[in-house]
Amino acid sequence: MDAGPEGYFNSSMLFKASILTITFTSFYFYKTGKQMNFLRMPFAKKEEIVVKPAKKPVAKKKRKTIYLTFDDGPCKGSKTVLSILQKEQVQGTFFIIGEHVYGSKEQMTIYDSLKSCGLLEIANHSYTHAFKNKFFQFYNSTDSACNDFKRCADSLHFANGIIRTPGRNIWRTGNFSITDLKASKQTADSLYSKGFTAVGWDIEWHFDHTNRLVQSDTDMLQMVDSAFAKNVTKTANHLVILTHDRTFQNSDDSAKLHHFITALKQKDAYDFELVNRYPGLGNDTLIDK
Repeated sequence: MDAGPEGYFNSSMLFKASILTITFTSFYFYKTGKQMNFLRMPFAKKEEIVVKPAKKPVAKKKRKTIYLTFDDGPCKGSKTVLSILQKEQVQGTFFIIGEHVYGSKEQMTIYDSLKSCGLLEIANHSYTHAFKNKFFQFYNSTDSACNDFKRCADSLHFANGIIRTPGRNIWRTGNFSITDLKASKQTADSLYSKGFTAVGWDIEWHFDHTNRLVQSDTDMLQMVDSAFAKNVTKTANHLVILTHDRTFQNSDDSAKLHHFITALKQKDAYDFELVNRYPGLGNDTLIDK
């Protein structure tokens, strides 16, 4: 028997209701499942921020200044020193004795070579070297000693008043005054009052009675390092080295000088400078020590 219109309507409604129920149920389980999966997912760990301590800047070591000085020229050894300094392009100061310049044609030629070299500086070591090494008489004759330095300056036309007193480690600069022997103080003070600036030394390369070097180049290198490390130089970070030209007439000793200079350069801690750049030269204030 065919269903009536009312039966058909009821069947249709039931079918639609079933479809809606199935659809809703499927959607519910789908959503619920996603939520459960989300809940089961492990939470990502929060990344820890590690703050590294800032590195302290490495303090650069202050470079030290070395003043190479050569006394008693000009002589044959002066030529050797000149050659080494030119080869290594290192500056040096020559304290010249007036009588030696006029001693021979060869010495005059050597002096002219020293003057013409742009690396070097020429300074006053008196005209007669303390009346030919008569030190007691020289320093006890103040006026005569001052005139001896003036004669050297005038005859060689020195442009500066830098001097080194023969046989004495005397300093008279704008920063300090040092006299190794008190008997020389009056003459040293008089020289300074007349415009001369006396520069002594911190370490010396000694020689024996045959004019041969006493210390090796390695010994001298250790002395330089030690003087700076112990801060025993007259001025901090500045060191004046005394040598004598005549010791470098010997090939072995001139090789020691060359090795010494190259070793200092290889350390890359030292600069070479002319004495006229030493701190305090040219200042007016004198402080006694």
